Amino acid sequence: MRTRGTLRFGIAAAALFAALSLVVWRQSRALEVLRALDGVRAERALLESERARLQRSIQKLESRPELVAAAGARFGLRPPAASEIVILWLPATRPAGPVGAARLAISGGER
Repeated sequence: MRTRGTLRFGIAAAALFAALSLVVWRQSRALEVLRALDGVRAERALLESERARLQRSIQKLESRPELVAAAGARFGLRPPAASEIVILWLPATRPAGPVGAARLAISGGER
């Protein structure tokens, strides 16, 4: 009878040890996954900040002062003077009435 009780105790102790080992393994695995998730979140935050910085840079480079400066430096271009601007009207889009007549008079008549 004594060996039977010892055997039961041994099996119960082994089962308890296996269950506790499984819990420890599961918890350590969960901690590893959480560490990896934190790393991915940190990397995503860095990438989002880099993206925002690049978007600000693009907006700055696309601004009119930057484009005027770059066109002047690279191609020798300059903004046109008021006398150099000519508005050409297509026959279907020319405004009618006194405003259209005034514009025609300013531009030198119909061409």
